[in-house]
Amino acid sequence: MAVAALPTSPKASSESPHALTPVHRVGERIFEIVADVGDMAVFAAMTLSWMFRRRTRWSVLVPTFYAIGVSSVPVVAITGTFIGMVLAVQAHSQFAMMGLETRLGSVINISLVKELGPVLAATMLAGRVGSSMSAELGTMRVTEQIDALSALGTNPIHYLAVPRFLACFLLIPLLTLMADFMGVIGGAVVSTQILLVDSFAYWQHSREYVGGIDLLAGVFKSFFFGAAIALISCHRGFNSRAGAEGVGRAATEAFVFSFIAILFLDFCIGIAWNSVYSAIFPNSVNLL
Repeated sequence: MAVAALPTSPKASSESPHALTPVHRVGERIFEIVADVGDMAVFAAMTLSWMFRRRTRWSVLVPTFYAIGVSSVPVVAITGTFIGMVLAVQAHSQFAMMGLETRLGSVINISLVKELGPVLAATMLAGRVGSSMSAELGTMRVTEQIDALSALGTNPIHYLAVPRFLACFLLIPLLTLMADFMGVIGGAVVSTQILLVDSFAYWQHSREYVGGIDLLAGVFKSFFFGAAIALISCHRGFNSRAGAEGVGRAATEAFVFSFIAILFLDFCIGIAWNSVYSAIFPNSVNLL
């Protein structure tokens, strides 16, 4: 004998996920974001603590340094070169209208060493290395390799996250210098050989307006960019969802969140750097 289904009470139907109002969905999303930020902060604190608590073996560091640093040199060099060339082509017409072609070098080079070099090197690192790290760690999470490390008595954060953090943090300044150098060379070649800007005046104005403090500003930013890329990518990989879709989503989130963090840190560090620079050198004008 069939049993008639009991009617659903209004309270039960209102508590179902499909009955959530837009305000409830927004609040739920905000709570998820706050929880993710808190979990990210805890993960970063654990990574930094394990970095100082136990020394990482060179047999683990060297392959990671090679995969993250050395393998990224070609793409960073090519990107820096073309950015310098594009800046020269786009800025020349505007400067020629004002009769300031010889000032082209100062604008190109200071833009490269202070902003474009560090940001583009970090973006290339996030796209090439960050997504790869997140996908690799996500696959290890899905296949329970991270759980196996814990069962064997090895801390997964110390064994997997710390080497990647050190590689990104220590090698991105070198990649930034590579992007700066190739961008300066690319801009100079296009300006002096193709656009026929006087070579002596080009380098003379570059020397007058671009100093070591400007190069230091870009390298200083890159340390924060590298740390953010490593922490975000490893965190997304460690918290990957099951299945191929989860791993792919973790890799995508690693790049997107890293890129947003790069832009946010670039803005904040730029403001702080200008404030400190203005306090030390009150008679100088320093732009972001």
